[in-house]
Amino acid sequence: MELRVLKYFLTVAQEGSITRAAALLHVTQPTLSRQLMQLEEELGVRLFHRNRRRVELTEEGQLLERRAQEIVLLTDRAKQECTQHGSVLSGEIAIGCAETMSMSALAGAMAAFRQMHPLVRFSVYSGVADDVKERIEKGLEDIGLLVEPVDIGKYEFLRMPGRERWGVLVREDSPLVQKEFVCPEDLLDTPVLLNAREIVQNQLADWFGDCFGRLEIAATFTLVVNAAAMVAQGMGAAFCLEHAFASNGLRFIPLSPALENGTVLVWKKYQSFSPAARQFIEYIKDAFRA
Repeated sequence: MELRVLKYFLTVAQEGSITRAAALLHVTQPTLSRQLMQLEEELGVRLFHRNRRRVELTEEGQLLERRAQEIVLLTDRAKQECTQHGSVLSGEIAIGCAETMSMSALAGAMAAFRQMHPLVRFSVYSGVADDVKERIEKGLEDIGLLVEPVDIGKYEFLRMPGRERWGVLVREDSPLVQKEFVCPEDLLDTPVLLNAREIVQNQLADWFGDCFGRLEIAATFTLVVNAAAMVAQGMGAAFCLEHAFASNGLRFIPLSPALENGTVLVWKKYQSFSPAARQFIEYIKDAFRA
């Protein structure tokens, strides 16, 4: 399986058309079609559903698309890191970030680092902690910014300053907006939206105590922006951290007793980093431990 053919495959998947992909790749349509057929023969699966207007990925094609994207990204990063030379620091630093107010502090460090090393650029991936950790394990991210609770046993880590408190995001017309804080009993008559991560649900279950089993769970979610949309449509109250935007008719109300989480920056132990990533890690160690 050649890298060139994987790039051909990804271009066709993105364009949904062999004709358009061939034009972008500067190859003939018969050549591109032949390469795709040979790839299917090599893998022993059908990668595309073909019709007159467009081509669409099969289930096997979707699996290959995800892996091919990772392979191409890792190859590009390896090439960039190996060809870096000279005394001027350059290259890309990949950071995976959860939804957290600590991103503001990290962004400040990123901006200050780029002032010192303007040829360095950052690639930022946003997702939940489990996704970010998986990408770190695959080598797709150098550093992760994660919200606790999270298992960081296999990582070097640095705690970020400050803590974030939990609350519920509700509509302005909810009876709960009359309260300064909400306690477990206040939520027994309201459908709730919970974070899909099991470790977070366990934390909330501890906060609820005996009331947890009496909750009406309307939905689970991973990204708060999607939870906010469901709250706005009247599905219920979403448990989230305070950084969640409380606009467009939404209000954030903290929990009582208070429930707070910290955030951590993590990176793999014994990892060989690019010069740019290595220097940035040393920079943030000084910046946030000062």
